[in-house]
Amino acid sequence: MNSVAVIGLGYTGLPLAREACRAGMKVVGIDENPTLTSALMSGRSHVPDVTDADLTAMLAAGFRAATDVSLLAETSVAVICVPTPLGGAGRPDLSHVHRAATALGDHLKPGSLLVLESTSFPGTTDEVVRRAVEQASGLSAGTDFSLAFSPERIDPGNGTFGVRNTPRVVGGYTPRCTAVAAEFFRRLCDEVVEAASAREAELAKLLENTYRSVNIALVNELAVTARALGVNVWDAIDCARTKPFGFQAFRPGPGVGGHCIPVDPAYLTHWARDAGAPLRLAELAQQINTEMPAHVARRAETLLRHAGKPLQSATILLIGVTYKPNSPDLRATPATPLLHHLREAGAHVTYHDPLVDAWAPDGSPVEPTTDVLAAATTADLTILLQDHHTVPVDDLPAHSPLLLDTRGRLRGTGAHQL
Repeated sequence: MNSVAVIGLGYTGLPLAREACRAGMKVVGIDENPTLTSALMSGRSHVPDVTDADLTAMLAAGFRAATDVSLLAETSVAVICVPTPLGGAGRPDLSHVHRAATALGDHLKPGSLLVLESTSFPGTTDEVVRRAVEQASGLSAGTDFSLAFSPERIDPGNGTFGVRNTPRVVGGYTPRCTAVAAEFFRRLCDEVVEAASAREAELAKLLENTYRSVNIALVNELAVTARALGVNVWDAIDCARTKPFGFQAFRPGPGVGGHCIPVDPAYLTHWARDAGAPLRLAELAQQINTEMPAHVARRAETLLRHAGKPLQSATILLIGVTYKPNSPDLRATPATPLLHHLREAGAHVTYHDPLVDAWAPDGSPVEPTTDVLAAATTADLTILLQDHHTVPVDDLPAHSPLLLDTRGRLRGTGAHQL
């Protein structure tokens, strides 16, 4: 298992390819985007967690990035890391997975290992991927080739945990498939955890992120209720987190973003509802988190009205528009639906984010500002959405005449909270 194909070279696939190169494997990366593969071959990385220097070392080790799926025939291991977004009506979209599995089937060699990393509901590996590969190849999973699921656990921007030192869960179509996949990943990861099957591994991934979704929804709802009742939810959380057992602190915010929290629970709830056993708590958590940008917009309108200014003609500055701190990642950022709410109400919106040079949700550019304190001084309302380390957050109260802090960073300064 010295030759590896990574299909999909995004936030999940490229770090995996880097780790495989470091392990001395011959690695080829396949992606449908020719602009992306050309940039990678020129030594330019589009993934912040993989630097240009990392990519240069990968290329020196023989890494190739291409759109040519025929290169799959040269490898003995293939890992699918393609997107699993939500399609129409918020339903799972497995079209990328199906295309990748079919392409693999067209070039699959007997004795190969095929691993799905893309997040999906239980049964995707055993049913969707297996059937597509078997139909295209004429080979049988568990007999002619090994098939497994191993969920990605990439946390963009995390400088402590990466592919190597994050425990790797592996579940196969058969016990033998599990063993083969575990043997492969032990070359890339310090710890491998073998699941009972692919279905348990698939559910484990969804459980991890639905757990976060539910707990984030709890504190988001508490934040709204506690403020209405005159209780400081941030102080309550700080007090609760001093308990050394049985409690993990989650923080309220303007909504959830990225791929994991907005998308993964939807795969779980879709699977459960189709099986006739809906997960009502998980569905409610999704609803609560999705409604947070609208709550922030209502808070903005209320604060402006109390200041004698209509939202319709107000100038509003959004600070930090990425979905997580200290990261340029804009995937599913809650800043986008908030922007839509504010614009629909007639507000003029600008933004400051030192990690985002240009921001144009739905192709409509938002005016950027580089001098955040000067912009806060002139804005009718400043909304702190993300407190990047490079933003002078602590100076905002002295410059902004009206400030809404959605992160609880500026408690006790006169800034308004969620």
